[in-house]
Amino acid sequence: MTDQGFSTGGSQVLISVMLAVSDAPAAVLWYKRALGASELWNLGGVAGLEIAGGVFFVGTPEKNGWDSPGKLGITTARIEVFCSDPDAFIDHAVQAGANGSLDKIKDHEAPWGIHRQGGFIDPFGHIWLVGDKSPLQNYNQEKTR
Repeated sequence: MTDQGFSTGGSQVLISVMLAVSDAPAAVLWYKRALGASELWNLGGVAGLEIAGGVFFVGTPEKNGWDSPGKLGITTARIEVFCSDPDAFIDHAVQAGANGSLDKIKDHEAPWGIHRQGGFIDPFGHIWLVGDKSPLQNYNQEKTR
């Protein structure tokens, strides 16, 4: 253990998410068209996707302890995207059929300065919040300098 948390023995740790969708093949097509995702692999009911180096997965639940927002009646995940042009990312998703009424893009006051962010709900019921990269700086480390 280190004071920063669990030690991984020096290897890089990547964290990802798998989104429960009612139709994985349809979701793969939408994420590719709307968000520019590329397909890493596809087994039909589950697929690995990537957007600019960020990996995520989609899967059709098979009564194995999780389910899609459509089945549960509530969003089951909120995805955070950090990019250089959040306005364009959101606009492209909305033009491809996402619901853009969730959180209109605007500048937010944050401890580290202005953070531009907005969001949408994809056709499969997942919330996507899209903003600039300002929250990725280590604010706590900057405060102690």
